[in-house]
Amino acid sequence: MRTLAILAALVLAACNGGPPESLQGYAEGEFVRVAAPFAGTLVKLDVARGAAVKPGDPLFALESDNESAARREAEDRLRQAEARLQNLLKGKRPEELEVVRAQLAQAKAAAAFSATELRRQQDLVAKGFVSRQQLDQARTAVQRDDARVAELEASLATARLASRPDEIRAAQADASAARAALEQAEWRLRQKAAFATVAGAVTDTLFVKGEWVGAGQPVVTLLPPGNVKVRFFLPEPRLGEVKVGRPLELRCDGCPGPIRATVSWISPQAEYTPPVIYSKDSRAKLVFLVEARPEPAAAPGLKPGQPVDVFLR
Repeated sequence: MRTLAILAALVLAACNGGPPESLQGYAEGEFVRVAAPFAGTLVKLDVARGAAVKPGDPLFALESDNESAARREAEDRLRQAEARLQNLLKGKRPEELEVVRAQLAQAKAAAAFSATELRRQQDLVAKGFVSRQQLDQARTAVQRDDARVAELEASLATARLASRPDEIRAAQADASAARAALEQAEWRLRQKAAFATVAGAVTDTLFVKGEWVGAGQPVVTLLPPGNVKVRFFLPEPRLGEVKVGRPLELRCDGCPGPIRATVSWISPQAEYTPPVIYSKDSRAKLVFLVEARPEPAAAPGLKPGQPVDVFLR
């Protein structure tokens, strides 16, 4: 009889134990609000509420006529600067070089004739047929024609050279500035179209096609699975039971089963009864806000604002 009584007491104690005590919490999301840094009319909306997107998917586009024109202008300025630089890096045109070569050939012919005329005058002076004045004139003609040949040879060498280094460096700086201006114009044009940078669900679209969107105003909000979290309030006496990294168990209405979660943050400050707790018995008790991250596979099943039960298992 005594053994039966002990067994009955153990069974009764086990029945009275019931399920483990749970804490009240709710799901919350850290939304990604996608906006453009420039204003414009919304001309294209590629997603709808509830759609799933992956990185690189188009979200929306604003009118970009002004940015497209600025990009074309920057392209033309870059081509102009590069053409000016290339022109300075090379010598004169072949036709201009041919003109200098022809002038040099004429000068060489004149110099050859002057040299022949000088030798003839020297023979005539030696024989006493002409005066020394004519010899001096012939010698001067030779010097003049030789100087002309030297001048044209230097001109031909200079025509083959590029422009002065200072001019080339200035042209290179102009081309670099034009290239940077083109990159800026391309960046501004790209900012008129938004693409998803994370995978997630589209929770809301805040504008419709044809509306004016201000600079920096979100047009689409996304909720990646990793941005879903659960918040609950832990009574001060139980603070020692929880630490960052501790596993938890979550249950909610409609959930197919328990959801595993991990504590990610514990508030360093105590507060009094939060708005989600209405019990008069707990109003005077201090509580600490705790956040937990559910497993990524189960996170999409939790909706922001959905109440959940948290078990400290």
